[in-house]
Amino acid sequence: MATRLLLARHAAHAEVGRVLSGRTDRCGLSSEGEAQAARLARQLRDCRPTTLPTSPRRRARETAAILGKALDLHPAQEPLLDEIDFGAWTGCAFASLEDDPAWRSWNTQRGTAMPPGGETMAEAAARVLRWIGTLPARFPDGTLLAVTHADVIKAALLVHLGAGLDAYWRLEIAPASISELELWPGGGRVIRINHCAGDIAA
Repeated sequence: MATRLLLARHAAHAEVGRVLSGRTDRCGLSSEGEAQAARLARQLRDCRPTTLPTSPRRRARETAAILGKALDLHPAQEPLLDEIDFGAWTGCAFASLEDDPAWRSWNTQRGTAMPPGGETMAEAAARVLRWIGTLPARFPDGTLLAVTHADVIKAALLVHLGAGLDAYWRLEIAPASISELELWPGGGRVIRINHCAGDIAA
């Protein structure tokens, strides 16, 4: 028996691509994001997830609420799915960080670099993997739909692919996309990466 974990990135909000939102809750889904989440929910009906954990960030909770309403699931906040803590960079426009040497290190040495006052990607990977590691025993032969963030999903995928975290830039995780892991006690494998609404089969 195997556990199916569908990892959904939250849908779009006004700061996507412009601001490092991090652990702020000032920005909910945009109208585009609401439409993305609704399309994703329609595509996931045949997957029949039975559990809907979500990051506590507002953009994730709002995505999960749309998915839950359509799929008749009650979202449950899971702190281990939270966004990376970007410390002093939280809420900064990406353009304002371009000349920061620490920012350049973060984007070239993701396995070891740390945001000022924040969390390393390795720490984020460790916490999400702690949560993932509990799933086969708790949900044997079940399907979970988890709403979280791009870098958290990348961390989980890279570890299961046996790749280093410095390879994070090789993966694209779009808003309202699904990546999938198949899990069993002590292991797992990657089934799909960055599938958007229209690409998902049961």
